Amino acid sequence: MLLPFDILEYHQRLQGTKERMAEKGIEVLLITDPANMNYLSGYDAWSFYVHQMLVIVIDEPQPIWIGRLQDANGARATTWIYEENVIAYPDYYVHSRTHHPMDFISEILTQIGQANRRIGVEMDHYYFTGMALERLKKGLPNAQFEDSSLLVNHVRMIKSDQEIEYMKRAATIADLAMARGVDSIGAGRRECDTAAEIYHQLIKGTSDFGGEYPAIVPLLPTGDHTSIPHLTWSDRPFVDGSPVIVELAGCYKRYHVPLARTVSIGNPSKKLEHLAPVVLEGIQNVLQAAKPGVTCGDLESVWAKSIKQHGFEKESRLGYSVGLNYPPDWGEHTASIRKGDETVLQKNMTFHLIPALWFDYDGIEISETFRVTESGCERFSNYPQELIVKQESSIFLNSGDQIS
Repeated sequence: MLLPFDILEYHQRLQGTKERMAEKGIEVLLITDPANMNYLSGYDAWSFYVHQMLVIVIDEPQPIWIGRLQDANGARATTWIYEENVIAYPDYYVHSRTHHPMDFISEILTQIGQANRRIGVEMDHYYFTGMALERLKKGLPNAQFEDSSLLVNHVRMIKSDQEIEYMKRAATIADLAMARGVDSIGAGRRECDTAAEIYHQLIKGTSDFGGEYPAIVPLLPTGDHTSIPHLTWSDRPFVDGSPVIVELAGCYKRYHVPLARTVSIGNPSKKLEHLAPVVLEGIQNVLQAAKPGVTCGDLESVWAKSIKQHGFEKESRLGYSVGLNYPPDWGEHTASIRKGDETVLQKNMTFHLIPALWFDYDGIEISETFRVTESGCERFSNYPQELIVKQESSIFLNSGDQIS
């Protein structure tokens, strides 16, 4: 077993989680978010499509992993959990109309004397269902259930030096993938071919370290679809004179560094030419303002003031805390850079700053992921911060043949 972090770091994470549990009066924490399971135990597998759980008992030294029988060896291979704390349910609990994994988990919690305690569950995330909560309540009628959706997420916000190092590697991968994706964009080339080039580089990584699948697929809105930020790709060819937004993230040890750029195939429109310096100025103003002690809301105010002098407003949030995650999102779901968010920046917090502007038929994205330092902040990416204009003298057909 080779853990991505020192065992002492896992113990520190567990202690930080238990301190938050104590503050909220939680005696047993049931963790079903795979990122939180990874953070506290190291568990890493594509098994989150079935019910699985990490149980933290406030007065017990070790977590308990509960999951599908065929995934138990994965827990033994990727975590620091003792053999006796890896508990598996048989396969007849999987996608069954009569048996539910939460029935099995309720029985285990009863057997180990945890049925009458105050139990925290992650009610508001992708991997915990309404049925799961109902079955837990039925199986543990004497327990008191509390919503603990973001308890561990908040512990995760301040990164260790090792986590920062992994994010730096993710940034290197992101830069390479962006360069490869941008290089593949051209009139007559297909969107899907660009997506394939990006994916190839994301997984290949570098000669020193490889990459992993990101929590979000590459996003490639094109033409008037640049007003729609979360479109992926099609098999349509790129068109000369069209803008293309590329948003992706390098991923290393499940740590993400997102990066977005806007590409113009040929001369950009006058509107895009006008928007780019507005966005770039706003980015620089925000990065200069980001430092320990300021709030996320303060950063949004800097951005709003910067773009307002050019006649623009942004409805959506400006950014969010980012780091360790699994599909379908690389964000941590805690702090957002937006009006009213009073989260105070601290050293080694990490954010995806995405000051994009979207309109009815077009848009622009130029983003940066940064970490808060002792006295300011620093970008993870070294990719040029600019509107990218691609002037080509050739047109590429879908077959890949080139004509003048």
